[in-house]
Amino acid sequence: MYESRKPLRRSKSYSLNKLKQDIGHIRINQIDRETIVDFGRHRSIEGAGPSTIGMDISYLKTILLHAKAVHGVHTPAEEVQLARVALNRLGLIGKSRERDRRPTQEELDKLFAFFDANTRYLAPMSRIIRFAIATAMRQSEICSFEWDDVDMRRRIVTVRDRKDPRQKDGNHQKVPLVDLTGYDGWALINEQRRHNNNIGRAFPYNPRTVGTAFRRACADLGIDNLHFHDLRHEATSRLFEAGLEIQQVALVTGHKNWKMLKRYTHLTADSIVALAGSNS
Repeated sequence: MYESRKPLRRSKSYSLNKLKQDIGHIRINQIDRETIVDFGRHRSIEGAGPSTIGMDISYLKTILLHAKAVHGVHTPAEEVQLARVALNRLGLIGKSRERDRRPTQEELDKLFAFFDANTRYLAPMSRIIRFAIATAMRQSEICSFEWDDVDMRRRIVTVRDRKDPRQKDGNHQKVPLVDLTGYDGWALINEQRRHNNNIGRAFPYNPRTVGTAFRRACADLGIDNLHFHDLRHEATSRLFEAGLEIQQVALVTGHKNWKMLKRYTHLTADSIVALAGSNS
């Protein structure tokens, strides 16, 4: 569907695969506004945010322009623009909405109990959830780093090509495996070693499968409006609650722009009082 000399990043590859899966069977000259709007609605139901769906539509437009410029195929460019207007009015595309949803400990305990009792899941979801909160890693990052990236002596894992809007490739960052959030990253990685052959990826699971398992568990347990990515927000908030300075938190989360971290510091008055008490 799309030609490129450069390897595709995971997010772009996923978007292109979704386009191929959902509308790849439709002839280009038959793609209309309704088709694109339905695609956007379907992506939203799957959990894609406004920014992600907007990028999907941008990739579709690029594909159509490529088909017209390189292959001389008549493409419905106006339909894409009309669909973009409609999706924007529906609130399905636009800037990403900032979320401040944090799981309660009761919700986390329910998830742990659910996954521990359901052995049909290949991925160790309870361990993955704990590791996400311990390291502030995204699910794609957890499911991509290899054992060779883990420095067992220094207790550090290298996350390769970490997401950064200003630097698409080569953004390798070292993440400390520490115990600051209530979950011990170092202990969890050692636990994973005991259940893994220590070759290839440390967590050799499809990140989409992990996300799907998390969503289904939340639905079964009646946990409303909780996404796997919210665990990264939870981890970041806990790091601040543990007393780390903003530059120290950035070393864990990988944020280059410290301004972005300010929205993660939803510290409650009680947590500040508790922190002050622990330091007195």
